[in-house]
Amino acid sequence: MISRIARVQRSAAVRSTVRSAMRPATVAPMASFNLRSRFYSDKAETKAEDPEAAAEAAGPAANAADASASGASAAETKTAPTAEEYEALLAKFEKKDKECAQFKEHYQRAITDFRHLQETTKREIKKAHDFALAKFAKDLLDSVDNFDRALGVVPDEIKNDRENNKEIMNFYDGIKMTQDIFEKTLGKHGMKKLEPVGEVFDPNMHEAVFEAPQPDKEAGTVFFVQQTGFTLNDRILRAAKVGVVKGE
Repeated sequence: MISRIARVQRSAAVRSTVRSAMRPATVAPMASFNLRSRFYSDKAETKAEDPEAAAEAAGPAANAADASASGASAAETKTAPTAEEYEALLAKFEKKDKECAQFKEHYQRAITDFRHLQETTKREIKKAHDFALAKFAKDLLDSVDNFDRALGVVPDEIKNDRENNKEIMNFYDGIKMTQDIFEKTLGKHGMKKLEPVGEVFDPNMHEAVFEAPQPDKEAGTVFFVQQTGFTLNDRILRAAKVGVVKGE
């Protein structure tokens, strides 16, 4: 009986083993931590995990607080200057004020001297220019006199009879035209001719060569010009040589 029961149990165990072998194998899935979603930031954890960064961030504020505290303590410990120190500082400031006043005075003098030098230089340059121009103009006076001499050679009889003296008068007109152009060019540079006939004799502008009575003219006036005078920039370049009416 017992052997029969043992055979039945072995037969049931064999059938169970066969069924288990024939059943498809199944694997239980493992939980994946990498696939879990995270809906919060890492920054708070990083800050909490990095104490050196937190110390560096708080460093300027801490330094400012320390500096303020040290400044306040220094201000509290600083005492008012004594009378001797006050007098020394006052004397020092007065000395600096005097030095500043001296510097200002020297500066103003330098500016005045510089402006005076500018004006003096301008006058010297103008004087040198006028001198050079006057020397050149005096050298041209001989040419101007030659024009007057050439025109004075032609007598009034020929000038009044132009029809019978066309060649001479054409030559005369050519010289007169050249003289006018020449004197006009000199006038552009400040040179002017003196025409004193009929004017009162002026020793600053005229040189009396002779005197002669003139019944129809006022005594002391110019009635004849022997040599033409000129001015350069309203200054006498050459006085005119004239004849003056003699008084009774």
